[in-house]
Amino acid sequence: MTDRAPGTAGPRGPAGGNAPVDLPAFAADHGFDLGAVPYSGRVLLESLLRSGDPERAALLGKRLARGEEPGLEMPFRPARILVQDYTGIPLLVDLAVLRDRVAEPDRVNPALPIDVVVDHSVQTDWAGRPDALALNEALEMERNQERYAFLKWAERSFEGLRVTPPGRGIVHQVNLEQLATIVAEGPDGILLPDTVIGTDSHTTMVNGLGVLGWGVGGLEAEAQMLGLAQPLRVPEIVGVRLTGAVSPGTSSTDVVLTLTRRLREENVRALMLEFTGPGVAELTAADRCTIANMAPEYGAMTAFFPVDEETLDYLRRTGRSETAVARVRDYCRRQRLLREGAEPVFGRTIDFDLAAVGPSLAGPSRPDQRISLGELPASFAAVHPGEVRTEDGVRDGDLVIASITSCTSTSNPKSMLAAGLLARRAVERGLTVPAHVKTSLSPGSRAVTRYLRDSGLLADLETLGFHVAGYGCMTCNGGSGPLNPGVGAAVDRAGLTVAAVLSGNRNFEARVHPQVRAGYLASPALVVALALAGSVHADLENEPLGTDPEGNPFHLRDLWPHSSELQQLEDAFVTPEVFARDEEPGPSWDAVPVPRGTVFPWDENSTYIKPPTYVDPAPALGSLTGARALLALGDDVSTDHISPVGAIPADSPAGRHLMEHGVRDFNSYGSRRGNHEVMARGAFSNPRLRNRLVGEGEGGGTTLHLPDGERLPVFEAAERYAATRTPLIVLAGRSYGMGSSRDWAAKGPWLLGVRAVLAESFERIHRANLCAMGILPLLLPEGQGWADLGLTGREEFSLDLDGVRETGGVRVGADATSFTVRADVQSAGEWEVLLAGGTLPYLLGRMRAEEGGR
Repeated sequence: MTDRAPGTAGPRGPAGGNAPVDLPAFAADHGFDLGAVPYSGRVLLESLLRSGDPERAALLGKRLARGEEPGLEMPFRPARILVQDYTGIPLLVDLAVLRDRVAEPDRVNPALPIDVVVDHSVQTDWAGRPDALALNEALEMERNQERYAFLKWAERSFEGLRVTPPGRGIVHQVNLEQLATIVAEGPDGILLPDTVIGTDSHTTMVNGLGVLGWGVGGLEAEAQMLGLAQPLRVPEIVGVRLTGAVSPGTSSTDVVLTLTRRLREENVRALMLEFTGPGVAELTAADRCTIANMAPEYGAMTAFFPVDEETLDYLRRTGRSETAVARVRDYCRRQRLLREGAEPVFGRTIDFDLAAVGPSLAGPSRPDQRISLGELPASFAAVHPGEVRTEDGVRDGDLVIASITSCTSTSNPKSMLAAGLLARRAVERGLTVPAHVKTSLSPGSRAVTRYLRDSGLLADLETLGFHVAGYGCMTCNGGSGPLNPGVGAAVDRAGLTVAAVLSGNRNFEARVHPQVRAGYLASPALVVALALAGSVHADLENEPLGTDPEGNPFHLRDLWPHSSELQQLEDAFVTPEVFARDEEPGPSWDAVPVPRGTVFPWDENSTYIKPPTYVDPAPALGSLTGARALLALGDDVSTDHISPVGAIPADSPAGRHLMEHGVRDFNSYGSRRGNHEVMARGAFSNPRLRNRLVGEGEGGGTTLHLPDGERLPVFEAAERYAATRTPLIVLAGRSYGMGSSRDWAAKGPWLLGVRAVLAESFERIHRANLCAMGILPLLLPEGQGWADLGLTGREEFSLDLDGVRETGGVRVGADATSFTVRADVQSAGEWEVLLAGGTLPYLLGRMRAEEGGR
C-alpha cells in the first residue's frame, strides 16, 4: 500500500499535495488531448498529479485519450470520507481498539475529513399515524444510547470527524443537499475536485453532481483514514451515451430500473461508467443522482455525470451561495472539468434511448428484474404459482408494506410531488388503502417535508396513511418494523406469500422484511397507486383503480400527474429556503452523555460496543489442508444473505446470546455491528439463504457439520470446526457478495474461521472486503461452477497456496478431484494486506514499527 504517516490534515481540509494542478497545461506538455479524456479520468489525473506522480499521470492520460483500457494501478486519495452509523460505528470501534494497542494513542487520528451521518438506526416500528415520527425517534434514542455515546466520544476524540445527528436525513441525500462542494479546498487554500470515498455502496449517488466517489468496505476506509492511499487498479471507463428525452409521465425511477436491467446485461461489473451524449442535458441533476445512486445494482464502480450548467443550477436551488457556485464554475472551466465541447473518447460505448422508457417496476427479488406495470401479476406468479390462499383477511399476493423511502427517490422533488398529487386525486375520489397495507413515508431530508407541507400535498399523503415515520433509510434498509396488527400472525399461520413495494434501490428476498418473500421497487407515485390496490394481483395498466360516485370506472392513468403540473409545483415550493441547514441538534441528542479520555472506556458488559478480536495479528495465510466447506451456495448471494441487517430472531444463535446477557429488546443486527460476538452469530443466518449442503431450497441459517453430517446452526458448526482446528472455505456461484458494502459480510465469516471463498465471480466491494479481512477470493475455472467440477461440498479440501502471490494460481484438491483456481487479488497493496492477515493487523504492525523506529 502507498505510504503516508498516520496523522490529521487539519480541521476539515483534505489530505494531499500542496501544489496546484493545471490539467490543461500538463496535457499540452505531455502530448495528449485532454478533451478526449473522459471527465472522470480527468479527476483521476488530478489525483495522480496531486500525489506527485506525473509519469504515471502522463501514461494514464495518453491511454484514456486513445480510448484504451488504463491497465495501471494508482494511489487514490479522496478529498473526504463519508460514512453512516451502521458502517461508521464499527469502523470507529476499530480505530478505538488501535488506540488501545499503540504506545501513543493520540497518533491514531484521521488523515482525512470524515462525516458520519446517523440515518440507519431509526426503524419503522410505528407507521400510518400522526405521531409515528415522534414515537420512532423516541424509541431510536432509547435503544441506541450506548452507540450514540460512543459516536459523541469519537467526535470529541478524533480530529476532523463531524457527526450529523439522527433525524436530519439519509446520508446520500444529506451529501447532495448539504455536504458536497463539487470543488474542495485543500491545504494552503489550493482548490481541487471534491472526491469522496464512502462505506456505503450508494456513495455513488453524488456522481450525479460531478463528484467522483464510490463505496468501499470499512476496512479500506480505515486504511485511508490513517493516511494510506487506496491502491486503485484503474478500470475501463465505459461511456453510456444517452439520446432522446424522457416521455411525459415517466419518472427517473422508471429510467434507472430500465437502465439497471440493460447494464446488468452489458456486464459492467466493477467498471467506471460515464454518461455522455445529448440525452444528459434532458435530465435534471436530481434525475442524474437517482441514476447514479443505483450503480451498485447494475454492478458498476461509478456512474459519473460531469459538471455542467444544470449542476450549477442545482447548487443554487439547494441554497448554495452565488460565490460558491462561481468558484465551481470557474475552477471546472479552467481545469476542463465542465461539460462542454466535443464528447470524450471511450473504448466502449453503450447507447440508451431515454424516449424508449415507460412505467417500470423491478421485482420480485432483484433490482435488475425490470417489468412493466402490466407484468406485475405474472411476475408474482413465478414466486407463488399455486392457488391463492386466504387467512384472516390476508391473501397470497397482498401488499403488506408500501413505503415511500430511500434517498434514491426522495431526493427527487418531481418524484415526491407526483406521489403527493396522485394521493390528492385519490383522496378526492374517496379511495382508501386496505387495512393490511403498512404505509410509511421516510424522507431523505427535512427539506422534503417542508415543500410537501407548503404545497398542501403532505396532508393528502397522510390521509392515505403515508405519515412521516422518520428521517432515515428505514424500510429501504430492512428497518421495516412489524407488519400491521394481525397480518404477520396470519402470514405465519398459513405460510402466505405476501409482497412489499418501496421506492428504494434493493429488494433482495427477506431484505425488506423477513416475512415478505416478494419485493418490488417503484417510483413514489406507483407506491401510492399499489398501496391503494392493496395487491400485486392488480393489473393497473388495464384494470380500473376505482369507480366514481356514479359508478363509472376510472383508471390509474386518469389520476396520473402531468409534467406541467409538477413543474409548476416545483417552481413554487421547492425553493432554496426549504434546504436551510438544521444546525442545532435535537434535545435528545444533547442529552446523550459523552465518555471522556483519549482511549475509549470499554464497558465489558456492553452488548453494543466491544473491542473486537480481529485487530491483533493473525497467523500468516498459508496452505490449507483438511479444510471443509462451511456452506455451498448458488448465484446472486447478497451481503444481506451473508450478514443480515434487520431483526434478530429470538431462536437464533445471536438472539440466544443476547438473552443470556439479559437483553430483551434485541434491536437489529445493523445496530449491533459494534459487537463482534453478536455479528459472528448472525453470519449466514438469513432465513432466505439457500445452502445446498442441506438440500435444494433449504438451509437458511443451518449447515452440515462434516464428516458426521449433523445439521446445525452455522455458528455452532463453525465452533465445532474451530475446536478441531479445521480451516473453512465457502463455495459459491456468480456475483457472490452483491448488494451493500457492509464489511461484516467479510468480518463475520472470518470470525467463523473461513479463510477462502471459491466462487464463479465476486462483486467489486465484497471482493475487496474479503482481501481486507485476510480471506482469499478464488475464481473457479472459467465457465464452471463448483457442481460442474463434480463437487458436492462434502469433500475434504486442500489448497496449495505456495507461490500464489507470484503466479495467482491455487491448486485445489477435493478428495479424488483436483483443479486450479485463480486468486482474484487485484493490486500489490491488496496482497500486502491479505498476507498480513487483514487491514487492521497490517496497520497495527506499521504503527508499532514506526514507534519502535523512534
